[in-house]
Amino acid sequence: MARSTLPSSPAAGSGRTEWPGKVLGLPESGPRSMGSFGRRFLGLVIDWALASLLSLAFGTYGAAGNFVTLGIFAVLQIVFIALLSGSFGHVCVGLRVVPVRGGYVGVWRPVVRTVLLCIVVPVLIHAKDGRPLHDAVAGTVLVRR
Repeated sequence: MARSTLPSSPAAGSGRTEWPGKVLGLPESGPRSMGSFGRRFLGLVIDWALASLLSLAFGTYGAAGNFVTLGIFAVLQIVFIALLSGSFGHVCVGLRVVPVRGGYVGVWRPVVRTVLLCIVVPVLIHAKDGRPLHDAVAGTVLVRR
């Protein structure tokens, strides 16, 4: 008498059939997979620390200079993403910002992404594909290098 066996699926070993970025055609892990929350957060902390250090160097750090620090942060985000496809913090933790449709990230995407990032609330809202709202609106995704 033959025993019945369950059909094996590619994700049977991992127990996962969905992962962030699958809808976008990104791999589950490795290069070009969607950046994890930990890497994203660490990159953000590095970027904010750099902006704070620059604000301190300019003498604008403190209660009165909070918006100056935010402005420095925004300028660094836009410049680094446009030039290096990632902010200084992203580069340090091995991430890069790429357009969903491929190609060069351009200038308008970093501007839109950064304005929404500075508002903070869109960062906390995630689209169905796993991207935060500021990435979804800008048409970008943060992936591993």
